Amino acid sequence: MKAGSKGFNPEYSEDAPTYEQVREMTGTVLIEFGTPWCGHCQAAMPAIKEALEAHTELPHIKIYDGKGKSLGRAFKVKLWPTLVLMRDGQEIERLVRPVQATEISLLLNK
Repeated sequence: MKAGSKGFNPEYSEDAPTYEQVREMTGTVLIEFGTPWCGHCQAAMPAIKEALEAHTELPHIKIYDGKGKSLGRAFKVKLWPTLVLMRDGQEIERLVRPVQATEISLLLNK
């Protein structure tokens, strides 16, 4: 499955891939779970954007999460934003409620 656009993605998508589709993705992908109205998500956006400036080749998939959203439940997301770094369908590491670009950069350099 194609992972989507590369580099920073400013928009959350309600059209989330299935868990199986995520597991079939090849290469490295950053998945962000959150909502446009979440204060923590809004606060983290500039740091995420800054960190992704050095990773313009990395697909960044923003998933609109919430009650009844199966992908977030499959990843056991509890707080927003949650960043999940995937490589060839496997979770490498995650970061919950990041606030600084440096901590996000550390995640992206795994």
